[in-house]
Amino acid sequence: MKLAIDPGINQTSNLSGELPRQFFIAGTDTDVGKTYVSLELIRFLVESGDRVGVMKPVSAGCELVAGQWQNADALALMEASNLQQSYAEVNPYAFESPVSPHIAAKISATTIDLNLLLQTFEKIKARSDSVLIEGAGGWLAPISETQSMADIAIKLDIPVVLVVGIKLGCLNHAQLTARAIKDSGLSLTGWIANELDPEMSYPDENIKCLADRIDAPLIAHISHKNN
Repeated sequence: MKLAIDPGINQTSNLSGELPRQFFIAGTDTDVGKTYVSLELIRFLVESGDRVGVMKPVSAGCELVAGQWQNADALALMEASNLQQSYAEVNPYAFESPVSPHIAAKISATTIDLNLLLQTFEKIKARSDSVLIEGAGGWLAPISETQSMADIAIKLDIPVVLVVGIKLGCLNHAQLTARAIKDSGLSLTGWIANELDPEMSYPDENIKCLADRIDAPLIAHISHKNN
């Protein structure tokens, strides 16, 4: 599958025109294709000539590599990027257990410091043309007893691109998530429709429904038809 501008939005536009210089990739849920979409966006920006920095602030589900916990998604972001970055800069909080970040942090007796994440982001931003930050889980996935993934995006104060996994139930999940992002005070730059189930009935009709109801542009559509 390939990333394609939805022809119903603006046939003369290109993706770079829709994206801010720094943005946070959020998802309607876990396993909706945030990393796949992130990799496509990184490659697009690199091909456009940008120096692209990447960040996966928190990951859960890592393997021990040379004494350091590393996450496969964070490593994939690094490989797609063209900016020299250390693993620790890309993924400051890497937890072994593949569970909710707040549980993984508690197991490892770690407190996720939003100020540290902001400082790290600013260092990446200073030497990049574009910075893509990929969240973990859904928009409100907890990272502590009181904070969620949304608080990271709010702390970084950057626009959000929402990945919507097109599957049964997406109409409700996508609208609720888009509303929550806007209620946070951040800008919802747009959303990307990622078809997850090739056997789903009426995917185009579902996407059209969301395009009519989400107050943000459909930036791109990843379709099984593009194979």
